[in-house]
Amino acid sequence: MGLFGSRSRRKGIPNEPALLAAAAENPGGSVAEIDPTYIDDPNGYIPPEAIRGAWLVNSSGKLTGEYQENPRHGVPQDDFNKLTDPHHWLGWLGDDPATAVRKGIEESLRAQVADAVVEWIKILETPRFLTGGRRRSEDEQAILVTRAALAAPFALSVSTTQHGRSILLGVFSWAAVNLSRPEVRKDRHWFDLGVELDWAGEQLQERIYEIDGEDGTAER
Repeated sequence: MGLFGSRSRRKGIPNEPALLAAAAENPGGSVAEIDPTYIDDPNGYIPPEAIRGAWLVNSSGKLTGEYQENPRHGVPQDDFNKLTDPHHWLGWLGDDPATAVRKGIEESLRAQVADAVVEWIKILETPRFLTGGRRRSEDEQAILVTRAALAAPFALSVSTTQHGRSILLGVFSWAAVNLSRPEVRKDRHWFDLGVELDWAGEQLQERIYEIDGEDGTAER
């Protein structure tokens, strides 16, 4: 892991077996201190804010006593930068694509567990995007967008009354057709856990046409 910033020397070196074992496996590196307030499984996905800091390890795999605090430590926050940074056209998601995608993910979770509360969501990689359209006329160069889709890899924290907090990883996909005819627009979401973005991207090639319907009225 990368180092955070200013170093300090704490009084005494922790005598925690798990910490010492991790140090032995990372000579010359560092060992993160995870805040259990936000993370129940330190072996799963760890949002940056859940790291209190890092103990430095010498070349022999021993803790040096030096500690670097994480200035970002605190309540994990949403991060949709990788959704919006590519500057891909997302007008089909409205004025606030991040809010639209968050709502879509929440709806997918609540369809399974009604009282699910999403604590935070992070988009982990640049999503895969698909956009389809047709010329306005034979003589025009302008393209009329008729369908669009995305597959966004995520990590999130969700809590429910029955199961408590869970950290989930997967890919959220969204496809929409009839974009130039709002009155007959169709949207569909897919919430795939434990899958890779490459797989979801391949599925998106088919899914963007799955919602055409039997009547075949969706725009190409």
